[in-house]
Amino acid sequence: MAGSSAGTTALLCHLNKLIAIFSPTITYQRHGWCVIRRICTSVSRCQSQAQTTRKSAPQELVGVVGLEIHAQIHSNTKLFSGSQVGFQAPPNSLVSFFDASLPGTLPVLNRRCVEAAVMTGLALNCTINRKSLFDRKHYFYADLPAGYQITQQRLPIAVDGTLTYSHLGGRKRNTVVTKSVRIKQIQLEQDSGKSLHDDYRSQTLIDLNRAGVGLMELVMEPDMSCGEEAAAAVREMQLILQALGTCQGNMAEGQLRVDANVSVHRPGDPWGIRTEVKNINSARNLARAIDYEIQRQMVVLESGGTVQNETRSFDGKTGHTIPMRDKEGLQDYRFMPEPNLPPLMVYEACSTAPPGVAPSQVVVLEEVRERLPELPSVRRQRLVETYGILPEHSFTLVNEDGLMDYFEAVVRETKAGPRKVIGWVMNELQGLLHQQNLSVSQSPISPQALAQILNLQENGQISSSIAKQVFQELWKTPGKTAQQIVKEQDLGMVNDSTEIHRICQKVVDSHPDQVQAIRGGNKKVLNKLMGLVQKETKGRADPVVVRAILEQKTS
Repeated sequence: MAGSSAGTTALLCHLNKLIAIFSPTITYQRHGWCVIRRICTSVSRCQSQAQTTRKSAPQELVGVVGLEIHAQIHSNTKLFSGSQVGFQAPPNSLVSFFDASLPGTLPVLNRRCVEAAVMTGLALNCTINRKSLFDRKHYFYADLPAGYQITQQRLPIAVDGTLTYSHLGGRKRNTVVTKSVRIKQIQLEQDSGKSLHDDYRSQTLIDLNRAGVGLMELVMEPDMSCGEEAAAAVREMQLILQALGTCQGNMAEGQLRVDANVSVHRPGDPWGIRTEVKNINSARNLARAIDYEIQRQMVVLESGGTVQNETRSFDGKTGHTIPMRDKEGLQDYRFMPEPNLPPLMVYEACSTAPPGVAPSQVVVLEEVRERLPELPSVRRQRLVETYGILPEHSFTLVNEDGLMDYFEAVVRETKAGPRKVIGWVMNELQGLLHQQNLSVSQSPISPQALAQILNLQENGQISSSIAKQVFQELWKTPGKTAQQIVKEQDLGMVNDSTEIHRICQKVVDSHPDQVQAIRGGNKKVLNKLMGLVQKETKGRADPVVVRAILEQKTS
């Protein structure tokens, strides 16, 4: 292996430039952790069918991708203690005696965390276990004071769910491709503390603020086929958690962390050895890490090497995964039942709860179901049905934080139709937001201001080109109104028919060759004359009126 590392690196660089050709058939088989399907990478945009196949050649290597998502529960306090949860608090300022694992302290389960896990399970079509158990997972690390983590290994709170997700596919990236991935389980567990490594002083500092924070671990079956699919699934999960309010989903703050399990093999051959890429902190990096790892493993196998069962990290600067530790010697976590916590019971209705138990101490499925909000998939369908917009537009509106609310606010305030509004939101608004790297909430133009511009256009007070000019001016000077800009810069429509006739006649008289071409049957030249008239009027003349006058004068 060591001797072939240089050749492997060269081959990998070459492989990165190629578009893999994959078998169009789908094979489903079970073995241990994975389900094998036809796989592609985002280089080929995960097309559902390969454009070409090689019948005589051996089957191509394909990959398998599964995910484990750790979602920090949106709660004021930790899972088993009353310590506050806060980001960027002073080190070790949010640590209780239990978090520090002082002798004699006992866990007290946070009801909010249980409700969050149940609500998430219901939203993902999971079966909610009426009885679930807590376990101790033993391992020794400086940021885990107790020497074990409380988790749910044997009987988690929710199992057997489904996540349906979509991504844009097709040659023009304007076709919504919908797929699904199975959710194996959702389990409650504690987060660990944070180790801060000081290489200069050769020491490690420990911050226990995060220790004991409630997590939901969502384990996805390996039904995904490439980085793009995995990133789309994580983004959809993020939207669902944010809609539910069970997790804020800010990946930059570590509220949503993803581990990817990746392997490759040839269909029909024994399963490949998987690697785990740990703690990926953005959907984009997730796609990059998975696609790189699939290609890396293909190169290793095709050059005669063996993929190592190891944990790797992803370097966002180089786009490469890096070995962290091997997993050949499987660690024994010595799972055992948590002796200080009784079984966690969830009840279907209040009537099924034990008598004498306070309602505040009981989690009832019936009540949690009633609080389920509108989920992203339902929002997209409602947008299409209510406003008659395209599915790909609904996809963008829902996926972009705050964009759907902005669109609906404009529609409520304007006389313009939803399709016209969506054009402005997608092109003018998003164009400037992306250009200046702003979020929707940071837009200098409010929904009401955009509605005013559209109303001026709908009332015939300004033309479409002037409307865009007013939009640009409002972006620069958000303190003004659309009416003020139109009045100050004299951008209103020219309604004097005599003046429009005069300008049209001037243009016709000064361009005899074009007039002759029009009279000879070349009607396209009329557009040039219209442009000249609009130039004279600074875009303030009604194009329909101008066209009618020019057609009359050139006939």
